[in-house]
Amino acid sequence: MSLPKITRLPSVRLLSSIHHSHHQQLLLPSTTPLTVPRRTVIQNEYRRPGQPKENKFPWQKINFNFSKGLEGIKKHFTLLKQEFSDNLVGPEGKTLVEHMLEQNRVIWEFRGPENLEQWTLSSDREIGGQSEVYLKLGRNNNTCLLYGNLNSTPPRDGETRYSGYCTMRSKKQLASFDRQKHYDWSSFNILHLRVRGDGRPWMINIAAETYFSHQKDDIYNYFLYTRGGPYWQEVKIPFSKFFLTHRGRIQDDQHCLWLDKINSIGFTLGDKVDGPFQLEIDYIGVCKDHAHTEDFAYEVYKRNPEV
Repeated sequence: MSLPKITRLPSVRLLSSIHHSHHQQLLLPSTTPLTVPRRTVIQNEYRRPGQPKENKFPWQKINFNFSKGLEGIKKHFTLLKQEFSDNLVGPEGKTLVEHMLEQNRVIWEFRGPENLEQWTLSSDREIGGQSEVYLKLGRNNNTCLLYGNLNSTPPRDGETRYSGYCTMRSKKQLASFDRQKHYDWSSFNILHLRVRGDGRPWMINIAAETYFSHQKDDIYNYFLYTRGGPYWQEVKIPFSKFFLTHRGRIQDDQHCLWLDKINSIGFTLGDKVDGPFQLEIDYIGVCKDHAHTEDFAYEVYKRNPEV
């Protein structure tokens, strides 16, 4: 005795027989999901539109020079000797009492050409723009003068729509054998600057060590408003006021700055006002203000909230 064959109806016909006709009119056609840039995706280094990719192996960029290698060995062993001697004295070569009672510390000052070598300059010329930025010592070799010309005209490459920025950024500290070294500002809570500008607003950028690789472009920012005129101004900004950004975009998930793992600090001008600019800096330091008790000035999402 043969069993009757059971034919399975297509899912579309089955759904059409169950749902009413007016329900089908409410169904929208299938669309592709929106692609939103996420920070979890590892982003490559910036490459100017139209520029070919550099197809070189990592070892092809190394300069195998014997004399340069001897100079590097001498330099790194000197730094290693200094590290051992500083650790015997105390934190960063200071006694423990001096380290605990320290209230002010000058991190960067400009008293000679060797101080300018600790900084790097960049502008929109890297993407085909027309802005110019320069750095030199001020009068009497006691300050640094950051000056140039801002131009917000975008390059004619067919892809770049915005332009017009100039940046001055400090180089990362390196220990012996090119090991990364961080600034430890955990004993302080205020950024102290002595500057003289031309009335333009600047952006202060602080880069700290990150935990994940996709966070390498995370930077903490705050604003520096210069008065202009011949008089100096002392600016004190609490570290709790700095907010987190990623490639120029303010992040919803904010968290405090890691003051014990500071990598660099920078100054960026991008106010879309074409013309010359200048910013003179005397020193950049940190201080401790016991009257300031704020931990973080912005809303922080609580992870795993209590029910």
